[in-house]
Amino acid sequence: MLVAVGTDKHPFDRLVDWLEGWQPAVADRVVLTVQHGHTRAPGVPGAVAFLGHDELQAAMSGADVVVCHGGPATILEARRHGRLPIVVPRNPSHGEHVDDHQLLFARRLGAAGMVVLCETREALLAALATGLDDPGRFTVRADPDAARAQEAAVARVGEIVEDLVAASGGRRTWWRPWKRAHRNGARR
Repeated sequence: MLVAVGTDKHPFDRLVDWLEGWQPAVADRVVLTVQHGHTRAPGVPGAVAFLGHDELQAAMSGADVVVCHGGPATILEARRHGRLPIVVPRNPSHGEHVDDHQLLFARRLGAAGMVVLCETREALLAALATGLDDPGRFTVRADPDAARAQEAAVARVGEIVEDLVAASGGRRTWWRPWKRAHRNGARR
């Protein structure tokens, strides 16, 4: 099982506390990797502060169950690897983020069946029990082409931002982290 809280500077102690309370009861059945980021290191085996991109991808691909925060990129990556993520969104009222975008995003995806939304300890424990009894419940059709779609979306957002800056009379930046696509889809 992989648990990924992302790289945000805000601690996510609530999720770590829930895992610490759950893990001893399943220690003989679960190999756990907890990427805890800037959150205090949990008192469970398999805790690591950060995983490199390739390590995180391998962990997602190899996990039967993926639990993550409500970060859009993390959710997309889990689904790309064929995992229906169990999502515990960061809540700003607990000091876990600056705003409620993860809550809103995760609720929308939960309503669409694209994630298993867990906003309470009880919901998370129920989802984890289901995952242990039936890991196949948390698989979806893998979508390796999602990475290309994500790259195209990032490039398009960059173009829109540059066009907005130019339209407002601001200067265009000389640095472009992407290759601009022509309107017909060809790259220059």
